[in-house]
Amino acid sequence: MDVSINTLTPELFLALYTSVGWEAPCLEQVGEALRNTTATFTAYDGERPVGMVRLIGDGGMSFYIKDFAVIPEYQARGVGTLLMERLEGCIRERIDPGWAVSLELISTKEALPFYVKRGFEERPCAWDGPGMFKMVRR
Repeated sequence: MDVSINTLTPELFLALYTSVGWEAPCLEQVGEALRNTTATFTAYDGERPVGMVRLIGDGGMSFYIKDFAVIPEYQARGVGTLLMERLEGCIRERIDPGWAVSLELISTKEALPFYVKRGFEERPCAWDGPGMFKMVRR
């Protein structure tokens, strides 16, 4: 298994995105999102793309995990862990020594154990409110 950085195309994004049953945006919208993404990570089994994740953020205090998808037949086989390791390594390379940054996401119910195992806290927690989500349409 190998992970490439910043090679995700809109077409590949859509193939991986829809492989997990998500309703995809149009190709142009994906292209715009990728152009404004901090980094993308694509997992390959040989030549076959099997997973992806996007990292967005401000580079100083906050980063956000978006569009984390592993094709169903490769789930629970270490692909997600590999993608997460590369993503967190990328963040560590981008920030100055001594800095701590917030890494956030909205999880599906099924993926909660995966994230908790990697040190993420569920929201709400004892000291903070829940994560929030809203779609804005035009």
